[in-house]
Amino acid sequence: MSTSTYTVEGMTCGGCAGKVTSKVEQIPGVTDVDVDLATGGITLSADTPVSDDAVKTAVEQAGYKLAAS
Repeated sequence: MSTSTYTVEGMTCGGCAGKVTSKVEQIPGVTDVDVDLATGGITLSADTPVSDDAVKTAVEQAGYKLAAS
């Protein structure tokens, strides 16, 4: 199992967090997504490693962007 953490810019409410969660959950292999609205952090668990590009694309499809690391 693989766990990754990212920071998303622009989430301001529970609806925002729900959109991001919904899109990230669609990435193949992802088994769990935890969004911390206060920090903008998302932690995802997956059966196999997930590429940063896949997460970036999912977050952008939800209407947000990943913070530069």
